[in-house]
Order: sequence, then C-alpha cells, then structure tokens
Amino acid sequence: MMKWNILTAYMKTTQKLYYGWVVVAVTSIVLLVSFGIRSSPSVFMVSLESDLGWSRSAISVAVSLGLIILGITSPYGGMLVGRFGPKRMTVIALLMMGVTLLLSSQMNQLWQLNVMWGGFLGLSGGLAGSVLSATVSNRWFVKNRGLVTGIFGAATSAGQLVFVPVLTAMLLSFGWRNSTAAMGVFILIVLIPVIFLFKDDPADVGLLPLGATAPISKSQAGAETGLMARAVRSPDFWLLCVSFFICGATTNGIIGTHLIPYAIDCGIPQGTAAGVVALLGSMNFVGTLASGWLTDRYDPRKLLFFYYGFRGLSLFLLPFVTDPLGLSVFAVIFGLDYISTVPPTIAIAADTFGRRNAGIIYGWAFCAHSLGAALSAYLGGVTRDMLGNYGPAFVAAGILGICAAVLVMRITRHAPPKPLVAVS
Repeated sequence: MMKWNILTAYMKTTQKLYYGWVVVAVTSIVLLVSFGIRSSPSVFMVSLESDLGWSRSAISVAVSLGLIILGITSPYGGMLVGRFGPKRMTVIALLMMGVTLLLSSQMNQLWQLNVMWGGFLGLSGGLAGSVLSATVSNRWFVKNRGLVTGIFGAATSAGQLVFVPVLTAMLLSFGWRNSTAAMGVFILIVLIPVIFLFKDDPADVGLLPLGATAPISKSQAGAETGLMARAVRSPDFWLLCVSFFICGATTNGIIGTHLIPYAIDCGIPQGTAAGVVALLGSMNFVGTLASGWLTDRYDPRKLLFFYYGFRGLSLFLLPFVTDPLGLSVFAVIFGLDYISTVPPTIAIAADTFGRRNAGIIYGWAFCAHSLGAALSAYLGGVTRDMLGNYGPAFVAAGILGICAAVLVMRITRHAPPKPLVAVS
C-alpha cells in the first residue's frame, strides 16, 4: 500500500509538469552543442593558418560557404521538419555532423576544408538545427511562446559559453585534429541518444499546445498552400529578411568568426580571448532570456529597433578596444543583444503570417541571416589580409546595425495570434 501511495504521489507530481518543457530541455541541449561546435572555426582559425599555411581569407571562404549552405537549406529543412518531424530530422542532421567532424580531423587540403566545414556542416545545420527552435516553440506553445524562443536563444549562447573555452583548452592541449575528432565522437555517442527523449507533437502524448483551447487539425498543423507566393508580395517579409540579413552580418559573420583572431592580433593570449567570448556568451544568455520575456509583453518591432541600434553603436567602439579589460567590457555590452533578436523575429513571423507558417517564414529569414553572416565573415577576412586590421569591417558592421534599426520600424504591426479554435 505504501508503494502504491508513493507511486500515485509521483504521478501527480509529474502531471504538473507540461511535457512540452521536456521537449524544450532536449531541444536546448541539441542547440547548445550544435551551435557551440559551429563556433570551432573561430577557435581553430589561427592554428589552421600556422599549421597548414592557409590564409585567413581562405579559411573565411570555408566559413562563408558553410553559412551560405546553412541559410539556403534552412527553408527546405523547415519543410522536411514539418513533414517528417523534428526528431527524425535532428537525428539525421547530428549523424551528418558527427561523421563530418571525424573526417575533417584528417584533412590536409584546402578543398577538404571547404567540403567538410563549408558543405556538410552547413547542410547538417540547415536540415534541422536552424529551424528547430521556431518549429518546437510554435508546435508546443501558444502561451509563453516568446519565453521558449528566448530559452532556445539562450541555449545557443550557452554553446559559446561552454564550448569556446573548452575547445580552446582542447586545442592548446591536444591540437585541432584530436579536438575535432573528439567533438564528432561526442555527438555520435552522447548527443544522438538524448534525442530519443524527444516527442514531435503534443498529440503524441495526448496533450494540447500549452495555452491552446483545442487540438490542431492536420490541415492547421502544416504551412498553408501558397504561403510563399503571399509572402514574397509582402513588404513585411522583405523587411524582416533584410533586417535579419544584417543581424547575421553583425553577429555570426564579423564577431562570431573574427573576434578571437582580432584579439590575438591585439596581442591578447588565445586563452584570454576565449574567456572574453565566453563572457559574451554568458551575457547573451541573460539578454536572450530577457528578450523572450519582453517579446511576450511588448511590440517586437520596438525591441528590434533598440537591439539593432544598440549593437551598431557598440560595433563603432570595437576598433578602439585593444586590451583584455576593454574587450571584456565590449563583450558585456555586445553580448546582451547578440541573439536577443531571435524571439521578436520569430514573433513577427508568427504574428504576420500565422503560427503554422512561422517555421517556413523564419526559415527564409534565417536564410537571409546566414547569407549576411557568410558575406561578412568573408569580407572580414579579406579586410584583415588587405589592410592588416579589422577596423573598417567593424565600422561597416556598425553602420549596418543602425540601418536595421530603421528598417524594422517599417514592418506593419500585427496583433498576436488568437487562441486556437475547436476543430470541426
């Protein structure tokens, strides 16, 4: 009888926890690891330059190629996730990522870098990773949708917080080849089994999306027919994509790829530079969570206006920062809105084009984000090789940030979606 009472009490306790939060936890782990590993080019760039004799701009080409493929495949990844489910596509993407890392640990030719880091790592991210947050947040949540996307953004930031110092320590102790192989083994042996805790849809466990009043019919679950034909005729779609193009250029492109090399150019040890990036990631963790909370309460356009404007001003200051203390101050300022743009961007996509279309719309916006990051990563490397410093690239990125702040305020304000209606 005592055992039965304990079991009954345990079941009542677990029933209080909405299963969607378990999905959020699993998704966050996937995002943390996969995006953390995608920061490896920044950590390994100087070692590749000295070990294999490749120029910084040549390495930046591979990074840019990966970002382009990531962006181009993201909308199609969103369609595949919608058709086959997040769980299956995430497993496929992680298998590809793990095998690619193992193979790339043996590369000696520049074309191999382009194929492995540029091609297959970009493709693996596009298959699931980039649209996973939008898909999960809109499938499982009506209430707290902004908070959930903020958590996913924070998990992406935590990838930098955790992996950049770890990768740097591994690099200094074991070299880039063994470190790359270890990442591949970790994904294949540790991360993929975690995905089997994942459920694709609330209906799979007999639940509704949190905050919904009725289940979603199959016709409601997928994107509407003719969505993109409607989207490309909407100025709001293009404003969203252009502003997110600038978002990618001013974060993953110039800072995500070149901040550590810039710090090393300034005479800062690589371990110290990695600590600065970790600080940036920790601030981004805080900023993105706060952004998710704010997105549930305020006009997402105004939030983006503040984020982009603040980012642009901080980039203007970066060329004058050449010591560890100053770079740490920059990391705090810049980190607070590094990925804080994601929750309001997803909210605008859902509010403007509908919850069931948010994954596809965000996939195309993320495509623009990746193209902006790719162009900025490449031009940053070219600027450094041609001029011997990153200053003009940082100033150009700051100007783009101010432009994005202006553009987002031209997006039409739409009310958040109404609760789901009953299925007839």
